[in-house]
Amino acid sequence: MYHTWMRFFTPSPLHHRLGLVCLGVGLQHGTLPTVGPRTLDHHVAVVINAGSGWFAGPDGRRVPVTAPSLIWLTPGTPHHYGADPATGWDESFVDFTGPATTTYTELGYIEPDRPLVPLADTAAPRAAVGRMVRAARRGNPLLEVETGAAVHELLVALRRARADVGPDGDPVLQALARDAFQPLSVAEHAARHGMTSAELRTVVRRGAGCSPKDYLLGIRLGRAKELLATGDLPVAAVARRVGYDDPAYFSRLFARRVGMAPVRFREQQGRSVPGGWSDRVPDAEHPPTVIP
Repeated sequence: MYHTWMRFFTPSPLHHRLGLVCLGVGLQHGTLPTVGPRTLDHHVAVVINAGSGWFAGPDGRRVPVTAPSLIWLTPGTPHHYGADPATGWDESFVDFTGPATTTYTELGYIEPDRPLVPLADTAAPRAAVGRMVRAARRGNPLLEVETGAAVHELLVALRRARADVGPDGDPVLQALARDAFQPLSVAEHAARHGMTSAELRTVVRRGAGCSPKDYLLGIRLGRAKELLATGDLPVAAVARRVGYDDPAYFSRLFARRVGMAPVRFREQQGRSVPGGWSDRVPDAEHPPTVIP
């Protein structure tokens, strides 16, 4: 016995240009029928919220699936899976496609080589799927845009929910972010964690979708932008604050990555900040207020 609800969509070519489109969404639970063997031409995220079963990839070997888990189905990859016939499982699935899937794969949010991913929790992914379900009401003129936006949200939620990465990211990434403004080379950062540079690259690539150098640079430039936009420190002082002793090198690097010189960025973005600047994230339930 099982229960199922699903809807499928055919977004227009114009909607595909948004980057991601939802092709279908479904909620099912119980002793579901076996899926496959089959091969698809699009992506599917199957979120197993409760229960257990099995999954088989191109080699046909069955591996156990225990909730909470994610099954990635990627285009052109044969697959076969099913719930335990004795207990069944509870699943949510989302079919999607679009040019942004290539970038999400490069960033490590979609993992074709890792079709079965243990999750720590499915609350956030289920919330994203829930938004697609609500948008899927008949006659919704915003259906394609709302469901497409929710696919972006789902990919982020699944990335955060991976059991091998905590809500705040990998501990190595946290340490790199903490030490990002120190004048350390990638090799020196790696040595601090008892790793080779190659091992550190693997960890950062898997956790952040980029090289250690780009990860550190992104943090440094983000802080530099904040200092330039919210204060009046000289550019040389900003450079030192974010780990660059040579202000000329910092200015060239900033211009190359941001598209304008630090001075120009300050002119464009700078503003007076009453009460000073804070790095605390505002509470969404109690946002800051401006008293006129």
